[in-house]
Amino acid sequence: MKKYLIISITIYILISIYNVSFAQQFYGFNPDTVKAQKFDMGKMWTFENPPLDYFEQEYNFRPTGEWLEKVRKSALRFGKGCSASFVSADGLIMTNHHCVRGILPGLNEEGEDLLNTGFFAETLEDERKVPELFVDQLIVIKDVTDEVRAAMETGETDSAKITLRDKRLDELINEASEEYPELNFKKISFYHGGRFSLYGYKRYDDIRLVFVPELWVAKLGGDYDNFTYPRYGLDCAFLRAYDEDGNPVRNDYYFKWSSKGVTEDQPVFVVGNPGRTSRLNTTAQIEFARDVRYPMLTKMLKDIYAVYYDKVTADSTLDTKLVARLYSIGNALKVYKGTYKALLDPYLMARKKNFENKFKRAVQSDSELNEKYGRIWDEIAASRDEAVKYTPEIFAYTLNSFYSPKYFFIARDLVTLADELKKPDDERDEEYKEENLDETIESIFPADFDVEFQKKLLLVQTNILLDNLGTDNEIVKKMFGGRHGMEAVEYLLTNSIITSKDDVMNLAKQGADAILNSDDPFIYFILNTRDELKELREKSAALQKKYELNNQLLGEALYAVYGDSIPPDATFSLRLADGVVKGYDYNGTRAPYKTTFYGLLDRYYSFDKKFPFNLPGYWKNPPAEFDLSTPLDFVCTNDIVGGNSGSPVINSDAEIVGLAFDGNIESLPNNYIYTTEANRTVAVSALGMIKAINDLYKAERLSEEILNGHIVE
Repeated sequence: MKKYLIISITIYILISIYNVSFAQQFYGFNPDTVKAQKFDMGKMWTFENPPLDYFEQEYNFRPTGEWLEKVRKSALRFGKGCSASFVSADGLIMTNHHCVRGILPGLNEEGEDLLNTGFFAETLEDERKVPELFVDQLIVIKDVTDEVRAAMETGETDSAKITLRDKRLDELINEASEEYPELNFKKISFYHGGRFSLYGYKRYDDIRLVFVPELWVAKLGGDYDNFTYPRYGLDCAFLRAYDEDGNPVRNDYYFKWSSKGVTEDQPVFVVGNPGRTSRLNTTAQIEFARDVRYPMLTKMLKDIYAVYYDKVTADSTLDTKLVARLYSIGNALKVYKGTYKALLDPYLMARKKNFENKFKRAVQSDSELNEKYGRIWDEIAASRDEAVKYTPEIFAYTLNSFYSPKYFFIARDLVTLADELKKPDDERDEEYKEENLDETIESIFPADFDVEFQKKLLLVQTNILLDNLGTDNEIVKKMFGGRHGMEAVEYLLTNSIITSKDDVMNLAKQGADAILNSDDPFIYFILNTRDELKELREKSAALQKKYELNNQLLGEALYAVYGDSIPPDATFSLRLADGVVKGYDYNGTRAPYKTTFYGLLDRYYSFDKKFPFNLPGYWKNPPAEFDLSTPLDFVCTNDIVGGNSGSPVINSDAEIVGLAFDGNIESLPNNYIYTTEANRTVAVSALGMIKAINDLYKAERLSEEILNGHIVE
């Protein structure tokens, strides 16, 4: 760990000393001359404070209160991580295929594979209920910033202030719930806690599937084409909300469908719920992410992706559930790699630093603001210097079912068993009492244990330990004996006594002392990290409270200086993002503003119809009435991030012209900075969706409802 710190500090000093000359020599610019751009902090406007004057000046369009209400109430939060919208008066919902991808296997009836075949309900009765899915419609917004700040000011410590803040927010939610008992209220933080609102949602929790295309059509090209453009994906899904009586919801607020499509330079708006951005972060916070967080997470995701890619290609590329898992991991990997690359870009970092310097000067030039906020940057920097001391260790010692092999969880369960066996029977947890003990021991070794797959995961975990703890760490030396890579994995497995069910059962039945005194390397890891991990987490939690308050003060300062001219970071709350339909230059050529179904067929044939460019067989001879020149996808300059998936793209008449489903590679720096040069939202064309639904899938009942805005009898 000390070696890691010395290297990090040395690199930081060298970069600081040679920053200007390095950039001038290798990138052709002086960082000190780089200026922040007008929209570096983004264009994710809240519905509380939409920039009406700016919209009028930029697009010759000034939204009315009626327009804003219609748009707000037509938009939806979809489940726990996507966006959606009502597109008919009868509760029809539009979102992305990838927002329901994980749900579809659970809806399969015997012999079905909806990911592979797609789905269309021929009648209302055929619409298939999705368990535990809900959508939220934003009805009421209440600003409660003053009430929350007043409560916090009575606290004397960081911990007390946070406790008082949360207590007051809960009280305000209870008060709002009494006033609007039919709504579900959520506390929404803006500007890192610089401002607070309560959002009252109407929840619909009887949601039924109406239509989805096949996985291969929705995500042609898989991870290769993910976060790219030109793009050829029919990434859409349609569902329906039902009321308490089991009837389709009747709703006055929904988006009508545009029959005109889009043209280049046309203004469009994305209405959705961007998940999270960190654009307000200080330079110290960004450098911590760049130098600590992103390298270790990117490396882990790269390793785990390789494991799943090998499994998909070795087992079956037609195993849709496994392929969907691979796509999810690949998506995360591209996000982290792209963001990490952006943080290493000295030009983008120079833009961030220039904004921070101007912001700090504005605070420091005002005595009142300086008194309250002037210390924030130094305190945040100090907290990141402290965090770097133990973040790699916390990451290394923490087990995660996403990437950690089951050997470690078996060892943890055995240690827990030993701890419980040392207690009198009446003091043990229920599953460890004598009458339940045999069943508990039996369950320690998983029934679905895939030896080769777990071996590959063990290599991922081995790399995490070696990369973040270093070879001088005592735990590393004990576990791996100076070995690396697959040699270290083989050494672990050779020295372990818990690699089979019989071995685990045998050790468990020998009792607590046999488990706790075992030389098994996995058990050794659990016993020798749990106390230290607990201590490190306690330190991190204490530091986090101060850090959280400083972030809130940073947000307050930003709002005090810039007001609503800078939108707050994304918080999975409803936003209105403006932009225009526009192609861009890339790879020495020009990306068109739209693509067509001809391009989809070109990808299919150019890659010899092989995974992940495979399509269902009917694409070899599409129906004669299906016009392949119809626009399929398009790009626009709107500001989106994860969480915006499923967001409607609308024109100034509040009509659907598209469905946002991705960004391009150039959009990946969006977490920290919004750029306008080549950053694009990728959307499915409204024209392409309706053409495919009607002429390709013959789902006339659905296409008629979409075009008419209600169920057509």
